[in-house]
Amino acid sequence: QVQLVESGGGLVQAGGSLRLSCASSGRSFSSYHMGWFRQSPGKEREFVAAIGRSSGTYYGDSVKGRFTISRDNAKNAVYLQMNSLKPEDTAVYYCAAATNFPGKERSNFMYWGQGTQVTVSS
Repeated sequence: QVQLVESGGGLVQAGGSLRLSCASSGRSFSSYHMGWFRQSPGKEREFVAAIGRSSGTYYGDSVKGRFTISRDNAKNAVYLQMNSLKPEDTAVYYCAAATNFPGKERSNFMYWGQGTQVTVSS
């Protein structure tokens, strides 16, 4: 069982940066694929980024070149560095974990955090 807790959300002006963190409790953090998703009101939960066991990364098209996902297995944590933020990045951001390669599919991630709100003002 994996428990995930996100932090680092907040209010930022357009063009600014935020760094989200996701702390994991439970064993074998390094064996999980980790991902970030986001959801804004009235929209589907959207894939943002993921990082594999060997730290290979991939991103959603809307954040490519602006966001960077990373992990620290010694700290059981995954991070999302968000730069050049836009108002359309406003959403609740969720951390998720998968035991097998999940791709960008939400249904392939079996563990989820409670989310952290990111608001980008124009």
